[in-house]
Amino acid sequence: MGDGGQRRRWEYWWVALRFSLLLCFVEQVSAQIRYSIPEEVKEGSVVGNVAKDLGLAVSTLVERRFRIVSGSNDALFQINQNNGVLYVHKNIDREELCDGNSACLINLKIVVENPLEIHYVGIEISDMNDHSPSFPEKEQHLEIAESTLPGTGFQLQAARDPDSGMNSVRLYKLSHTEYFDLELRDTGEEGKIPVLKLHKPLDRERESKHILVLTAIDGGSPPRSGHVNISVTVLDNNDNRPIFSQDVYSVTIQENGAVGTIVAKVNATDLDDGVYSEIIYSFVKNLKRKVYDTFSLDSNTGEISVKGKIDFEDTEVYRADVMASDKGQPPMRTECRVIIKILDVNDNKPEIEVTSLSNMVSEDSKPETVISLISVTDKDSGINGKVICSLSEDVPFELKPSFQDNMYSLVTKQRLDRELVSHYDITITATDCGQPPLSTFKTLSVQISDVNDNSPEFSQNPLELYLVENNGPGASIFYVSATDKDLNENAAISYHIVRGEGIQNDMASFLNINSDNGHISALKSFDFETLKTFQFQVVATDSGIPSLSSNVTINVFIVDQNDNAPVILYPVSANGSAEGVEEIPRNVNAGHLVTKDR
Repeated sequence: MGDGGQRRRWEYWWVALRFSLLLCFVEQVSAQIRYSIPEEVKEGSVVGNVAKDLGLAVSTLVERRFRIVSGSNDALFQINQNNGVLYVHKNIDREELCDGNSACLINLKIVVENPLEIHYVGIEISDMNDHSPSFPEKEQHLEIAESTLPGTGFQLQAARDPDSGMNSVRLYKLSHTEYFDLELRDTGEEGKIPVLKLHKPLDRERESKHILVLTAIDGGSPPRSGHVNISVTVLDNNDNRPIFSQDVYSVTIQENGAVGTIVAKVNATDLDDGVYSEIIYSFVKNLKRKVYDTFSLDSNTGEISVKGKIDFEDTEVYRADVMASDKGQPPMRTECRVIIKILDVNDNKPEIEVTSLSNMVSEDSKPETVISLISVTDKDSGINGKVICSLSEDVPFELKPSFQDNMYSLVTKQRLDRELVSHYDITITATDCGQPPLSTFKTLSVQISDVNDNSPEFSQNPLELYLVENNGPGASIFYVSATDKDLNENAAISYHIVRGEGIQNDMASFLNINSDNGHISALKSFDFETLKTFQFQVVATDSGIPSLSSNVTINVFIVDQNDNAPVILYPVSANGSAEGVEEIPRNVNAGHLVTKDR
């Protein structure tokens, strides 16, 4: 294609892009935009700036894991996390990608996290006239009796063009001949088929063979064309052609029909006698490949039976042209149309797709926190494709439907408590409405992460310590222990003694505690005769942020030991020492008090 054609091609793309861009925000969860690009565009070509069109901050794209999660059709497109630009990654052949459909739309699902959002990007692939019409065979052969009346038509093989719309086959031209005209017959869905019309009677003795050229031209700019040679052999006699009982046979069968099942029976009769009235049935040659792969035709009886797998999800309607030929020389032929409609059977289970599952959920998550996005599909149609989703019972989660059919958000429905339940296995059940219904199950594993919401706890408060006096300074005299229901750092406990003013806290200054294990040691020896009881407090603090703590009061009772000899306090001499001599009168009676020993 020249520079002018290339320029028109890109101008068409940008015009289509400006008119097809659609941006629709729905709350903070989902949005949809649409672009249009031509096929065969160069790799690396920019489709659009998705982040800009979605209103996302470019500086957060990497952190939020801005990415395509599905629908990329073998990575035809990629997205740049640094600037939000969507670009073509591989060459796009529209005909290969969309198999000749008039509309070619690729749907991408794009996700960002923190918070979790899902967006839909539709990319319409516009057709370029990059294929020429072609015929299934290099040459077509016709045998026409010289007795054939003018006006009789002979259907020719139609040309195929993988391009769509205006770029597909638009007209046919026939090389100049005085015997034939070309007529186009509109078959509706399959387009126009060329029919060779006899313009004047044939004379085998004058000319027994005619070579014609049929040219197919598409509607592209510039147009492309293809041609086929038509060889017409003029034969003799046999003046009646077979006639079908119906021009169109329409039947309905269920998908998954067994091989050998008779679908329909066509019937044609011929007014001739003998061999000229014997009829042979056959499919015409220019049918779609799937017709030949799926059905067989008995050439003698006209019965059409199942040959291959019938799948409604693959093809809903088959159209076949059947030819009836007699055995005259030359043979005469006629055609009828057979339409086979496939009824859907509920033979596909729903499919569950989980997008960006947050399998670690904090126990302080608020209700309505989004855990995951769930999409459900069913290849069946109608009621067989309608799906109902539910969750396993007794879990603090629920499914909330999205604005788009069969899209759900898995959210928390109440407060979580890791100390009560630390792990949930959530079973999602998707059941279609067919008869009998089919179901699919998917289990999601969700772990509840810990927050520091529990203070350390002592088994009892206060504690009593009976300490024998004369303890060794520096030796361990007691230990305290607290527990915390939280995990890891939130449950790592350190201990310290409360110190302050007053006699009780003065005593605490002679105590030391191991912050890791709670072992308490005395820095001095206690004397029962000096101090009999005192109390102090120990605080247990966890390592969470912010930390939580609790304290315990310890009442200390000093236990006496026999560590002092008796002392005589009276009588006392003048120099302060005790004396053992007392003077008593001579004539005292028995029982007279001499002295007291104190």
